[in-house]
Amino acid sequence: MRGLKRLALAAALLAASLPATIAGAIAAPKVAISVGGASCLCYMPTVLAKQLGEYEKAGVDVDLVDFKGGSQALTAVLGGSADVVSGYYDHTVELAAKHQELVSFVVYDRYPGLVLAVAPGKSDIKSIKDLAGKKVGVTAPGSSTDFFLKYELKKAGLDPKSAAVIGVGVGATAIAAMEQGQIDAAVMLDPAITVLQSKHPDVVILSDTRTQKDTEAAFGGHYPGGALYTRPDWLKSHPAEAQALTNAVIATLKWIHTHTPEEIMEKMPANLVGPDKAGYLAALKNTIPMYSEDGLLDPKGADAVLDVFSVGSPEVANAGIDVTKTYTNDFVNKAKAN
Repeated sequence: MRGLKRLALAAALLAASLPATIAGAIAAPKVAISVGGASCLCYMPTVLAKQLGEYEKAGVDVDLVDFKGGSQALTAVLGGSADVVSGYYDHTVELAAKHQELVSFVVYDRYPGLVLAVAPGKSDIKSIKDLAGKKVGVTAPGSSTDFFLKYELKKAGLDPKSAAVIGVGVGATAIAAMEQGQIDAAVMLDPAITVLQSKHPDVVILSDTRTQKDTEAAFGGHYPGGALYTRPDWLKSHPAEAQALTNAVIATLKWIHTHTPEEIMEKMPANLVGPDKAGYLAALKNTIPMYSEDGLLDPKGADAVLDVFSVGSPEVANAGIDVTKTYTNDFVNKAKAN
């Protein structure tokens, strides 16, 4: 009888441990996300989700691959070396004109956060029209910062190519280029622009899209910023992974809007915060309202992106783009329903 009891106990213990053993033996699917500049607060939710363990909780093993700008991150996905881009939604519209399909499936920035600023000491530049013939920094040629510059030049009545575009990255390299006179102006993002303003309070801002009011002034309406997007074939063949990424981003957005800027900064990698913690914190406080609360892409925002690109790009204007094919809210709606 004692032998039977021992056997029954051993069987019960084995049964109890089996699911965990199996679960541990099955590795979570790996997903490579290319980021268009991890130090930029515009992409912060992507990095924070990793720091909070939200990807792991959702059931995916995410590798974040950092690039200097959105165009390079995009190239990685088009070339197959990464699965998903963490970058600006507007790339999906721009590439649709070239018959290269990309689909956004969760948005984390409801405003783009782009700031066109004049370099310290360049007193001859007082308006966007004064940028003709000048050297203007962008994160990388072909990036959303580059698109924004060309749009602003066109809106000011100039040739979109009237300024010389210089790639300067998103963080300390952009600040250094501005301070050292390597460029005359730049399209910057936080935390770099706030840090620059703290060091040079007289910096002239020509255009700002960090708030709803400023975004509407620049674009005439809604204009989404950062999102996760990918190739339609990957989305179709990896729906579980896409849903897991969406769940992780939505959970991270909720965490952001229920914690203080100090608590958020504490979770971020030290190398991304940098030595100027006060400057980073100030920039973070400026940026938090920019983050989406629900992950949805507003159809009006997609239409606005198409309108903006149509102004500055005849190729986009004449392509007959169906903008509804550049995004889906299905994964976000499913995440909210669970």
